[in-house]
Amino acid sequence: MRFWNWPGTKLNTEIKKITVAGFRVEVVRKDIKNLHLGVYPPHGRVRVAAPLVVSDEAVRLAVLDKLGWIKQRKAEFERQPRQSRREMVSGESHYFLGRRYRLRVHERPGPARVAVRGVDNLELFVRPGLSSEQREEILHRWYRAQLKELIPPLLEKWQDALGVEASDWGIKKMKTKWGSCTVAARRIWFNLELARKPVQCLEYIMVHELLHLLERHHNERFSELMNRHLPLWKNYRAMLNGLPLGHEEWKEETENA
Repeated sequence: MRFWNWPGTKLNTEIKKITVAGFRVEVVRKDIKNLHLGVYPPHGRVRVAAPLVVSDEAVRLAVLDKLGWIKQRKAEFERQPRQSRREMVSGESHYFLGRRYRLRVHERPGPARVAVRGVDNLELFVRPGLSSEQREEILHRWYRAQLKELIPPLLEKWQDALGVEASDWGIKKMKTKWGSCTVAARRIWFNLELARKPVQCLEYIMVHELLHLLERHHNERFSELMNRHLPLWKNYRAMLNGLPLGHEEWKEETENA
């Protein structure tokens, strides 16, 4: 069990593990109003975020009520293909905007760069002697640059369509979230890994997070807003969750959006 008290705030967080119907459940109690249950990659970790006053028994009942859905989500994650660890050498498969490319590594002096050649080649130009981690970081910088070009026009489109405006947005590596919205600051974050996925997946996450500026919770109203503005959102979510997970993408830690 862990408690965190942030200086200058009244926020208390308690984390513990309980077992419900054979499933290990992480229970996070914090200063929130409603209980939220989620099942997260890569193996269907069950997590409940609950108000501080909610008892273990109430959490158990909430988990039991959603047991069928939990089993379904865990099965979906287990079926999802996963890439092995990338060694960043020629011949490997890498994804960009949902398309699979064959990596071709060129060692030569000069600035590092990445280029798409033809329909299936991803060219990586690096200095000789770089480690696989250094090569991967170069590819990640390129992914970030591509998202920085893709996001602004899509954001303008969807802010106009939804009648909302984010004060800021950014891109970062997130271990189990595709995106997030800090409602109070009106700030949107996008997972760097979205550069690997089809652009429809990026739009789905964008709409999802922007709608949190209208509805904070994943309730019936939120679903209605998603259905109204992005009728095929469930298809895009299935597409996102059906594509191969990168080896480095998911770790047994926090949560996903």
